[in-house]
Amino acid sequence: MDVVLWLLAIQGVIGAFDTLYYHEWKARLPARAKTTAPELRLHAARDFLYAVLFGSLQWISWQGAWLIVLCAVILAEIVLTLWDFITETIVRKSFGDVHAGERVTHAIMGILYGAMLAYLIPTLLQWYQLPTGLVANSLDAPFELKLMLTVMAAGVFVSGVRDLYAAFHLPMGSWPWKYEE
Repeated sequence: MDVVLWLLAIQGVIGAFDTLYYHEWKARLPARAKTTAPELRLHAARDFLYAVLFGSLQWISWQGAWLIVLCAVILAEIVLTLWDFITETIVRKSFGDVHAGERVTHAIMGILYGAMLAYLIPTLLQWYQLPTGLVANSLDAPFELKLMLTVMAAGVFVSGVRDLYAAFHLPMGSWPWKYEE
């Protein structure tokens, strides 16, 4: 399970880079929310799903029937990611295209996510055999890694709220980028 957590942490670091550099700086998605709202809503939904993954896998075991909920989170994230690939291509045609570096970043993140899932499957099979419950786990993972993932959960949750806020065109106040007219 340590490999799963490390891969998830690397995914989080690359995802933060993708969000800050490509979404916020290069494409300025929240500032262009009148055009980019569909993409921002997808990002927000994915952020909330990632918050569940970053915030739980290092602390609890999703046992028995609870595993169905975890698998639904994972499956929903995959479906939303694929939907996002299509949506961002359509949305960004109005002001340019998806930056080539962003596409490479997304490909790397997809590979990492697949690797994380491959390492997670044996644990999921074990959890399914156990009595239903959300049970505190006793992973040997370094506390710093567990703490970093917890901080990432909070960060990705805040990012999701920010994207949702922009997607619904709520007032930007003192945000660094105002909506474009």
